[in-house]
Amino acid sequence: MSAHDHHHSHHQVSRGGSGALGVALALTLGYAGVEVVAGLWFGSLALVSDAGHMFSDSVALGLAWLAAWLSARPAGSRHTFGLARAEVVAGFVNGLSMLLVVVLIAVEAIERLLQPQPVQGLGVMVVAFLGLMLNLAVALVISRSERTLNVRSALLHVMSDLVGSVAALAAGAAIYFTGWQPIDPILSLVIALLILASTLRLLREALHVLMEGVPPAIRLEEVGESLARLPRVRGVHDLHIWNISSGQVALSAHLDLDDLADWPRVLAESRALLQRRFDIGHVTLQPETAGLREPERAVVKIVARR
Repeated sequence: MSAHDHHHSHHQVSRGGSGALGVALALTLGYAGVEVVAGLWFGSLALVSDAGHMFSDSVALGLAWLAAWLSARPAGSRHTFGLARAEVVAGFVNGLSMLLVVVLIAVEAIERLLQPQPVQGLGVMVVAFLGLMLNLAVALVISRSERTLNVRSALLHVMSDLVGSVAALAAGAAIYFTGWQPIDPILSLVIALLILASTLRLLREALHVLMEGVPPAIRLEEVGESLARLPRVRGVHDLHIWNISSGQVALSAHLDLDDLADWPRVLAESRALLQRRFDIGHVTLQPETAGLREPERAVVKIVARR
């Protein structure tokens, strides 16, 4: 019997939503370019900033699509966990770049407030309305696909994009009917705050995965106590839980047993428990005889049977 027993049950990201994500990505990214050109042509910072929001959501859609593609690639000798974490690295880099976009929008909006520039309200209304219709269509396409984690997160990004389009439409309408030009940079700041909020969430989640933190939905103590309550298990120590990528959780731990002959049965029960209760499919467990531990090794005991 080997010292370590591994169990691999990687969650394959369903390709059921990849086609919808591809369509949504093409539509969103294409219209973001249209809004940039229209915003510069009509002098509307609200349209340009909404284009920035749509671009950030396009990247989110692209990452979701990329995750579905990368998850199907097998692990190799150089990347034993595969390339699933590439989506996390890309998300972190994208988040940093979007912080720069927020700063640029905010600086330009403040300059517009101090030195107002004419904006063609009717043109802004037309482009923003078309963007709103596009976002509704994209949301419909995504909502009809399989509701995986990637698809649900992408749908949230698109719904936030709807808010940006409504803000740009409101700016154009206010300027067209009242002539009040400051509404354009004011709503641009609102859109910038929307981008900042989603970007900070993205950065926090990506950094947590890169630092191999315990997934937010899982409590380390609860997992340790559940394993320790299994029959024939005396204690659990050296317990580690982390995300290989978003939605793919890994665990390693040492289990203390009175009799190593019980290990095959304990291993099977542990795997079943971790998969059923915590949705942890990549498990590495090592059995040890209770009370026989190397004295020079500093071991912190997570939990022991009472």
